[in-house]
Amino acid sequence: MHQMYRHLHAHPELSMQEHQTAAYIGQQLDALGIENFLCGGTGVVGIQRNGEGPVVAFRADTDGLPIAEDTGADYASTARGQLADGTDVPVMHGCGHDTHVAAALTAAARLAEQTAAWGGTIVWIFQPGEETSAGARAMLDDGLWDKAPKPSVILGQHVFPFPAGTIGLTSGPAMAMADSLKVTLHGKQSHGSQPQDSIDPIVQGAYTITRLQSLVSRELHPQSPAVLTCGSFHAGLKENIIPDRAEFTLNIRTFDEETRTQVLDGVTRIVQAEAAASDAPAPQIEALNSFPKLHNNPEHTQRVKQALIGELGGEQVADLPAAMGSEDFGALGDEISVPYVYWFFGGFLPREDAPPVNHSPFFLPDYELSLATGVRAALAGLGHYLAR
Repeated sequence: MHQMYRHLHAHPELSMQEHQTAAYIGQQLDALGIENFLCGGTGVVGIQRNGEGPVVAFRADTDGLPIAEDTGADYASTARGQLADGTDVPVMHGCGHDTHVAAALTAAARLAEQTAAWGGTIVWIFQPGEETSAGARAMLDDGLWDKAPKPSVILGQHVFPFPAGTIGLTSGPAMAMADSLKVTLHGKQSHGSQPQDSIDPIVQGAYTITRLQSLVSRELHPQSPAVLTCGSFHAGLKENIIPDRAEFTLNIRTFDEETRTQVLDGVTRIVQAEAAASDAPAPQIEALNSFPKLHNNPEHTQRVKQALIGELGGEQVADLPAAMGSEDFGALGDEISVPYVYWFFGGFLPREDAPPVNHSPFFLPDYELSLATGVRAALAGLGHYLAR
């Protein structure tokens, strides 16, 4: 388990570019005698059969992020990759997907050793592109549920910064939908000493972004949670030249379709109205990505919760409020109307001698408890449905 984790952590790949990772996972499944195939480009599906019994799916995501690692770990990543626009970037497993894969492969190995204890079929889904919401959709479009047995329930988990050895899960709405947009504002270039000859897209953008915040604060019901973030703004090259265009990106988080539609419609209205107020050409709004809802099935959540309590103890399993973060895991079950349960396991190892913040305690040598928790949780969840 530790060797797999260290290998995966040292060799991350960007979303939908996980070719070496997919090959490594396939090799590990081959060694266990688990049939497997590629799906969705760089996704891997393993089918572990063990006689009669239910079909249960378990998902682990595989992609890394464009982050430069500065953890000081002796297995730190030095990998690099290219974004879609060709930009060369460092790559790191900064969201724990290396942990997810190592835990899932270890659980599969334990189940391969203990065939007398369970019966049925496990569909292991090693999904690419979670960070961009492209992976689940790519696997579904590539016929995932035509090529693999249809499960009665889908399970998944994510490492999270609370104490290792603990589990948190949410019944019902668990994670928000997310929509990312790119907005391009058009203006008229002029010298900074001649503003009367310009249409200033920076001023237009400043008013637009400020006004967009009123969608949440003044248009939504106070009990309808939503987040609207402007994550980037780019315009101009010289301090004394008014540029002819500006670009900014937005990220929107909501929990229900009605609120989502209200906010997205409001963004269009405000962007267009501020352009009109500036006497500017019509702006463009481009969708970048969209994450589906994640709604844990209440009945199955309670069943899995009891299994996790049985494995780890009642004090180690807690109910969590819904999170504004987003995941594309839910699409795997929603596509075929199958219930799913997604939980979080702790990855933080508090220690009195931990270094100052800058080097996460998760990367200290005693990360084993976090990995072991992920394996035990996976086995407990699967065992609830498959145990003989």
